[in-house]
Amino acid sequence: MASDMVMPGPICLIESKEGQLMVKQEALEILSAITQPVVVVAIVGLYRTGKSYLMNKLAGKRKGFSVGSTVQSHTKGIWMWCVPHPEKPGHTLVLLDTEGLGDVEKVDDKNDTQIFVLAILLSSTLVYNSMSKIDQGAIDLLHNVTELTDLLRSRKSPDLGDANDIVSFFPDLVWTLRDFYLSLETDGQLMTADEYLENSLKTKQGSDQRTQTFNLPRLCIQKFFPTKKCFVFDSPTHKKLSQLETLQDDELSLEFVQQVAEFSSHIFTKSKIKTLPGGIKVTGPRLENLVLTYVSAINSGDLPCMENAVLALAQRENSAAVQKALAHYDELMVRKVQLPTETLQELLDLHMASEREAIETFTKNSFKDEDQSFQKELQTLLDAKQKDICKQNEEASSDRCSVLLQDIFGPLEEEVKQGLYSKPGGHHLYLQKTEELKKKYHQQPRKGTQAEEALQKYLKSKESVSNAVLQTDQALTAKEKETKEARVKAEAAKAEAERLEAARRQNQQMMEQRERLHQQQIRQMEIERANFLAQQQREQKRRLQEEAERLRLAHTAELSRCQDQIQHLQRTMSEPQAPQCIIL
Repeated sequence: MASDMVMPGPICLIESKEGQLMVKQEALEILSAITQPVVVVAIVGLYRTGKSYLMNKLAGKRKGFSVGSTVQSHTKGIWMWCVPHPEKPGHTLVLLDTEGLGDVEKVDDKNDTQIFVLAILLSSTLVYNSMSKIDQGAIDLLHNVTELTDLLRSRKSPDLGDANDIVSFFPDLVWTLRDFYLSLETDGQLMTADEYLENSLKTKQGSDQRTQTFNLPRLCIQKFFPTKKCFVFDSPTHKKLSQLETLQDDELSLEFVQQVAEFSSHIFTKSKIKTLPGGIKVTGPRLENLVLTYVSAINSGDLPCMENAVLALAQRENSAAVQKALAHYDELMVRKVQLPTETLQELLDLHMASEREAIETFTKNSFKDEDQSFQKELQTLLDAKQKDICKQNEEASSDRCSVLLQDIFGPLEEEVKQGLYSKPGGHHLYLQKTEELKKKYHQQPRKGTQAEEALQKYLKSKESVSNAVLQTDQALTAKEKETKEARVKAEAAKAEAERLEAARRQNQQMMEQRERLHQQQIRQMEIERANFLAQQQREQKRRLQEEAERLRLAHTAELSRCQDQIQHLQRTMSEPQAPQCIIL
């Protein structure tokens, strides 16, 4: 969790009200602040079976989630409690206490299915809490997983066998049996709680409808929860359930206290980080997005498709990664760039360095941008920023040069107004002064890329002043005037040519820079595509190897079974047959 984030108690994450699920904003804000990977433990089961007591123990508290003793269900919707993981530093344990299933006050059981769906989709460990023993009623209640299969099954693959793709999304199952009164033994042999669970989920031989009805929920539980664990709990005390949270451990059954400790230890050490396809670890913000996506789908009547949830999560995270990269780019440019730069290349070099860091920032924060659409979007935005910063550089250069020209040439303009050059030879002095001021202007630092163009525009705007001085210069001969005018025009033409040449070089630099960037992007995309194809080939090879190994093992098993049958038939045939009597 964030260093300053402490939850003193649970809060409502998803409220169930009038057939609709509502996500609570306060809970989302807490999730958004959790930057660590999360281990999500959810508990489901019939109402009034003590689910909340176990969750309080996992939170390390005696009180927190509501514990009641009446026939009325206390927990409504899904409540959340985020605490630092007691065994895994740098991780957050997210506890989800769900509304009790089978509440008689409900109009229908649609809400039960929705809560059950969300508990499975959001958790990495699912605790199924039932009373006394594993019986057909408890198995049928958990058989909601078959309805969940209908909800999660791909529209393109409606067969149950195609649900293999989603098994990896399912959490580990921990079955807890409260007030367990049976002896853990069979045929006089002691068994563990896990063996009791496996024995209870065994299927029967036969193909009749009754056998199929018996086997279906067991097959589904075995299929969707390959990792299972069972804990049994003795009755904690003869006192009422509502008093449990007020009792010290020495006031409870010693066996019950030890059983709760073993259960808690298993959850702390064996529960996994919530992950997405590709081994992506879920953090608080990602869990927040999953909650919003699943609840929105359920409320709209759509299938809460896990693939769509991952795509929605990728859309949000990659959009945020683009914005984060752009913000990092802006921060770097503000810190490094002082407009105007002396040359265009100086600015482009700074842009390229900041662009590289921005792309690295995106790569670190992006999520499943497999077609690189968001990276391409980022590149487009960075190109636009390059154009914008170049334009700002030109404007800053123009503004800087305008101020310099006014400071340097302002005194000359004032002298002209005062008539200091209205005398024989005055025009020559005026031009001489102008050249001196031009040299002074050129010596000024950080004028930017528009330095020459701004100077030429200024001089051109003052041609009328120069002409006026020239007209008043009566001491000059017509030949001298023509010579001087020719020189002025030649200088102006040269300056214009220099300005055009400077503009041409600037455009050439920008075109060359864009071409280099384009080639770099092409090379980078080719490398990334080659890496992606290589990864696909390796994955395909691995899957083929796994399938070959599976077929080999199946063939070996079938061969062994056939050999056992042959040996059995041989033994049967070798045994003497009892004489048969015919009764008339």
